[in-house]
Amino acid sequence: MKKLSRLLSISAITVASLSAFAQAGDPSATVDKALQLIQQNPSAFSLAVGGAARTLKFAGPQASAPADGDQFQVRDVIVDPDGTEHVRFDRFYAGLPVIGGDVVVHSSKGQLKQASVTQLAPINLAGNIGKVGDRSVIRNAPDVGAARVKRIAAARFNSDVRRVDDAELVVFARDVTPTLAYAVRVYGKATDAHGDAVLYYVDARNGTVLDAQDLIKTAAATGTGRSLYYGNLTLTTDQTGTNAYRMLDPSRGSGSVYDGRGLTSDDVEQATDLPIFTSSTNVWGNNTTTDRQTVAADIDYGLALTWDYYKTMHNRNGIFNDGRGVKSYAHVVFNTGSGTTGANAAWLNSHVMVYGDGQPGTSLPKPVVSVDVAGHEMSHGVTEATANLNYSGDAGGLNESTSDIFGTLVKYYANNPNDPGNYVIGARVVSGGLRKMYKQDLDGRSFSCYPSGGFSWSNPRHDPHFTSGVGNRLFYLLAEGPTVPSTDTGLTKAQLVCNGDTTFSGVGREKAGKIWYRTLTVYLNANSSYPNARRASIQAANDLYGANSAESTAVARAWSAVGVN
Repeated sequence: MKKLSRLLSISAITVASLSAFAQAGDPSATVDKALQLIQQNPSAFSLAVGGAARTLKFAGPQASAPADGDQFQVRDVIVDPDGTEHVRFDRFYAGLPVIGGDVVVHSSKGQLKQASVTQLAPINLAGNIGKVGDRSVIRNAPDVGAARVKRIAAARFNSDVRRVDDAELVVFARDVTPTLAYAVRVYGKATDAHGDAVLYYVDARNGTVLDAQDLIKTAAATGTGRSLYYGNLTLTTDQTGTNAYRMLDPSRGSGSVYDGRGLTSDDVEQATDLPIFTSSTNVWGNNTTTDRQTVAADIDYGLALTWDYYKTMHNRNGIFNDGRGVKSYAHVVFNTGSGTTGANAAWLNSHVMVYGDGQPGTSLPKPVVSVDVAGHEMSHGVTEATANLNYSGDAGGLNESTSDIFGTLVKYYANNPNDPGNYVIGARVVSGGLRKMYKQDLDGRSFSCYPSGGFSWSNPRHDPHFTSGVGNRLFYLLAEGPTVPSTDTGLTKAQLVCNGDTTFSGVGREKAGKIWYRTLTVYLNANSSYPNARRASIQAANDLYGANSAESTAVARAWSAVGVN
């Protein structure tokens, strides 16, 4: 299915990414060298040692799938100024996507430096996968069947199922010995811990649900935007004729803002007739919600700032680092178990951003269009284009905290007195904010310290918005040290750490942001845990500032201060 293939990163952007990510030399030569290193070091990459050289193949976007063996499709290439190369691959086996099998090859001068891998064991399923035409099928092994899997997923969804996509066969290798499973998307109004679009992985042998994750990650001419939150702003728009403008930014990848007209997030994706915002005066909104263009101006402002932050601070050219902007939709509602709500914003199905108008009587009564929200949602796209962190367990918390981290850095980058920089997510949208990064458990639901055993997709308390508190506090401590924030002066230093260590200093927001960006884009992969992230970020700090540097030491102490050792 088209949607599923996007989720599993089988997409044309793989080829386009090569020129964007490779900073020097021939990208294809860099990829070839990385593949050779995988062949030469099979155990480091969870390959069957005896058959690695024979079965390893490069799976290009149009390649036909061989009968067995591991295949690797390049997702991006990064070459450091010193020539160190980092090549990220998605893994396939007998043509099937391997969930949790992605790898990053880190090398220098043809020598393997490090392998970023979370797959626990080699895959040994060649005798269990066959073909019927172009379709992969299970052979010589138990199989509950795709039809039953759809029923299992619909039952797990719990209520108001609107659509169940066809189940697709995959290899599931996330925290388990690799096994055959089905991936199936369910849409509707869920009443369990998940949202209105959920991807389930179901064990093909016995129908056990192995994982579930939300598919909606929540939270040229010069014009004037009369915004809701930020006063009158300068916006870059597109002039299409005399006295004719549209809310599209040619200088930032042609990113654009459309009117969602009160449709649900699912319907917005399917609609073909929603209008882009237009104007005859190049003045947008009236600073109140009586004009539908007002919140569109806030959205456009946030998108431009987020684009500029990534370009200025990390030399990243848009979400996919290919110069392309994305569509955003204002005035969207979201399905819930009891109806619909405007109290949300989301990065939706790998390609659009949607924003609600808020919902009176909820924690988000006003339009969800602040700068840090735009930075948060756009950063979900950056995560998906790089580490592609799963949206459950530890990885789900890392996914959400990464968006909070960069959303906060965008707010600081904006330097707008109407929404001063701080570590409170959504402070402009709701009094007191949505999440306080330095002590997220103040909300009574989130975690600020890493628990023994980590986080599990099956525990309803381990929602990514709650487990993100560990990563959020880590970043606060790395940037600021255990200093009492101006937004919560009643706290003590001891309340900001989990281990009593209040004597270390932060490295500042700019360095902390660079360390986390490198951690995300170079070292993390889809199934990374918080302990994986500790090791990865220490390595990122070593790369940027030197082994045993003050920055590297600060990373280690900040992780220990949130209980990750």
